[in-house]
Amino acid sequence: MSFLAPLALILSALAIPIIILYMLRLRRREVQVSSIFLWQQIVRDREANAPWQKLRRNLLLLLQLLILFALVLSLARPYIEVPTVTTGRIALLIDASASMNATDVSPSRFEVAKQQAYNIIDTLTPTDTLALIRVAGAPEMIENYTNDWVQLRDAISRLEPSKATADWNAALTLAAAGAAGSDKFTIILVSDGGLPADLASSYGEVRFIPIGTANSNVAITALSPGVDPVKGAQIYSRLTNYGSQPADVIFSLNLDGQLFKALPYTVPANGSTDVLVSNLPAEFHRVQAQISRPANSTVPDFLSLDDSAWATFDPVAQQQAIIFSPGGNRFLEEGLNSFPEWRVTTGDTTTGLPTRTFDLYVFDGWLPPQLPDANMLIIDPPSDTRLFSVGAATQQTKLTNIASDDPRVRYVRFNDVNIRQFKLITAGTWADALISAEGGPLLLAGSVDTRRIAVLSFALRDSDLPLKIAWPILLANLTTWYRQPRALSLDSSVQPGQAVAIQPISESTVVRVSRPDGATSTFDVNANQPLIVYADTPMAGIYTVEVYRGSDVVQSEAFAVNLFDPEESDIAVRTPIFGSTPITAAAQEEVGQREFWPIIAVLALLILMLEWWVYHRRLQAPRIGTLPRRPFARRS
Repeated sequence: MSFLAPLALILSALAIPIIILYMLRLRRREVQVSSIFLWQQIVRDREANAPWQKLRRNLLLLLQLLILFALVLSLARPYIEVPTVTTGRIALLIDASASMNATDVSPSRFEVAKQQAYNIIDTLTPTDTLALIRVAGAPEMIENYTNDWVQLRDAISRLEPSKATADWNAALTLAAAGAAGSDKFTIILVSDGGLPADLASSYGEVRFIPIGTANSNVAITALSPGVDPVKGAQIYSRLTNYGSQPADVIFSLNLDGQLFKALPYTVPANGSTDVLVSNLPAEFHRVQAQISRPANSTVPDFLSLDDSAWATFDPVAQQQAIIFSPGGNRFLEEGLNSFPEWRVTTGDTTTGLPTRTFDLYVFDGWLPPQLPDANMLIIDPPSDTRLFSVGAATQQTKLTNIASDDPRVRYVRFNDVNIRQFKLITAGTWADALISAEGGPLLLAGSVDTRRIAVLSFALRDSDLPLKIAWPILLANLTTWYRQPRALSLDSSVQPGQAVAIQPISESTVVRVSRPDGATSTFDVNANQPLIVYADTPMAGIYTVEVYRGSDVVQSEAFAVNLFDPEESDIAVRTPIFGSTPITAAAQEEVGQREFWPIIAVLALLILMLEWWVYHRRLQAPRIGTLPRRPFARRS
């Protein structure tokens, strides 16, 4: 055993004044006597109070000397040389991804990884420095390069695993930045090896400490509801077995929180089983699938994070449109009926607007006395309204401009459309001129409050537009625009830690997102930058998005977060490959130092507590010899 600060041992000389104080101190005590015959004790007291006395055995003295010895030994920092993975400047990367929650080692892979990190820190030499990086959805520099043993251990004790996929490329890039200015730099990976296969070989010296022993795990790797044209709503799921033994599972399906079906399946080793559930209820919105093991199953499942999956189901609701056209308009009716998401009704111009509300009102050459508070497509308006004024007809129909970058007229070719005449429409700032001719706008569109309105300034019978390919494309663009815009544009579920873009509708004020655990985040909508990026998705489950206009909810949608990552669900320990070079398990080939001063310091504290207890109990060690007890001499 050696010492990092051997000069601290000189402080052991403090034992000398402690002993001298015990030899010099007076030991008087007051005693009441009933007879002057007892004054003969005075002589003995004077002998007892002599300045220099024979040092007697005293428990308090022994404990105080032990405390001094322990403190001096701690200050001297004793250590022994032990084998270690590496020395110098070290970047320690601890895998905190979802697979590190596996329990094939007790209590979990992540806790074992933390213990490995403790062992590395305990063998640091005074010239070593270490940075601690937690690798999860985004790498985190927990502690920058330091050799503060206490600070590093405290940082490790606070680490928790995540439920997301690890971003190893970003983590290794962050770690490699620490090599600048160092003569010896090493990256240590404490992981189960679930690294991507496209890692570069330019990160320097990398050493790998594997965590984990088994590969037994069955996961839900897909969950997707959909609509079959014949069979209606269906739910597809895939169960994948990453273990080397066939596994029996029970697949449970919950719809809107109620158990709908539970079926047994046997998933082959290193294979998968597809599940298709039909005959579903007419309406449901939230789906949860779970797998569990039968009571008699002997094949373990070491990772539970991928045993559940969620999905949202919001089939496109059919929109209701009504057409008002004196004498009828076959091009309008057949054009709108060609879109399956629209159901078209023909209105009667003689009776006016019905009491029933519609999603879209189409007025062709006719307008009611009062416009409805809804989306409208107005063709060849006959008179002025409070939204626009109608001027005289013009034959200056030569095309001058089309806003081809606007989604409402995207892919519309209008240069081959022939128009006999159109009316000059003058609208306010609410409308944009999407297609214009020499005489004025041919198509205007815009929003008034929550209504979306498009105005075509010519009659379809005065043009050959219905015979051109531009007509169905224009209708498709406009009907898409008329539909209630969605705040979320997601084709599938997202993974934990992945950001989601939220696009609230115009004039909304607040967006509130609720996580599966009930935590909420509130965002104020900025009219100049309405897009909101939400990245607080650390766990799997259903997230709810509510868009408010004042105190009213104007949009309510949900999205699902699922693991669905074979790199995490495949918990077999794998060797990382950098470039074309595999990184084998690190061996302890270098010499480190293991210090003992914290243990000795704790021992000193315990002795100090014992000394305090002894002092207050007035305990003492038995005296040496068999001298008779002196009744009036104070015991030492």
